[in-house]
Amino acid sequence: MKKKGLFARILDKIEIIGNKLPHPATLFAIMALLVIVLSAVAAWSGLEATHPVTGDVIGVRNLLSVEGFQWMWTHIEENFMMFPPLGLVLVIMIGIGVAEGSGLFTMLVRQLVLVAPRRFITPAIITAGILSHLASEVGYVVLIPLGAMIFQAIGRNPMAGFAAAFAGVSAGFGSNFLIGSVDPILAGLSTAAAGIIDPELHVNPMVNYFFMVASAVMVVIVGTWVVEKIVEPRLGKYTGEVEALTIEKPTEKERKGLRWAGWGTLIFLGLIAATIIPENGILRNPETGEILRSPFFSGIIVLLLLVFLVPGLIYGKITGSLKNDKQIMNAIGKSMSGLGSYIVLVFFSAQFVYFFSHSNFGILFATKGAVWLSLLRFTGFPRLVFFAFLFSFFI
Repeated sequence: MKKKGLFARILDKIEIIGNKLPHPATLFAIMALLVIVLSAVAAWSGLEATHPVTGDVIGVRNLLSVEGFQWMWTHIEENFMMFPPLGLVLVIMIGIGVAEGSGLFTMLVRQLVLVAPRRFITPAIITAGILSHLASEVGYVVLIPLGAMIFQAIGRNPMAGFAAAFAGVSAGFGSNFLIGSVDPILAGLSTAAAGIIDPELHVNPMVNYFFMVASAVMVVIVGTWVVEKIVEPRLGKYTGEVEALTIEKPTEKERKGLRWAGWGTLIFLGLIAATIIPENGILRNPETGEILRSPFFSGIIVLLLLVFLVPGLIYGKITGSLKNDKQIMNAIGKSMSGLGSYIVLVFFSAQFVYFFSHSNFGILFATKGAVWLSLLRFTGFPRLVFFAFLFSFFI
């Protein structure tokens, strides 16, 4: 048996440790309990700091005190219901459920990989994988085997196509060309975290868009190079017994559905543009006329809902995949049914976030951490690298 290298052994150890970690919801429950205990210790020790905005002296609220216990008892349900990621995801999943249930997502992925020239097939599959995170089932369930099928059909090793699709789908959760279902989750988490410092601060799902697009371009370029220069040469020529499968082209009805779904989306976006481009647009800020801080961006989740809902309904109606309201509601229900674990996770993470905020640990740590970093003169590029590494480690 060939001895494993150092890097392989390190990865084995990381995998063992990772498999022994509790469920993420359990981790949040443990952290919430830890906040409760530490709030009592910090309050008894007299920990305090000066608020950087108001100048007020902030102390720790003891969650084990009578007032603290009463607050927790009366706010657990509210913490859960008011946690931003919960509502954002539930709303957008209505649109995604219709688009996915109509078959629109699957057809878009098929079209992308079918129309691309052979020399561009690898970046096309990676791009399709990046876009497919708009609906997770299309990515991991449909696109990855489809990537292997396409590579085999054109005489290339199917495992290389599998790898290309997997790389695109996995990378798509952190980088994309479009705003999708993951971005409202991240925006909601960021809003909840920012509320520790400024309760009025709202983070919309568009905040990370330009970074996402730049990251997606890099994923396509680097992913293509890795697949074609490293993965495929190592795999060699496919010698399996499985016969190459023919990729079905869209039917005339499916092509018609795509065309009308595209036109419907353009018309819808044109109507939305009419609400923000004119100076008196109804979705502009009514006081300042701004677009950035306006009802449009405050309610961006509604736009995302309709961007999926409108073409999904049109495509489903034309192709016959969604013939009536019952099928539409069943499609939405199916998309919602996969959120059980997420809802459990949200419940415990909400308690941790709001316990942490109510105890004043957030503002205390932020204030004292900034002071310590200033004293250490830990600024500029080194601090940027440190925080990037720290966040990557926790993720």
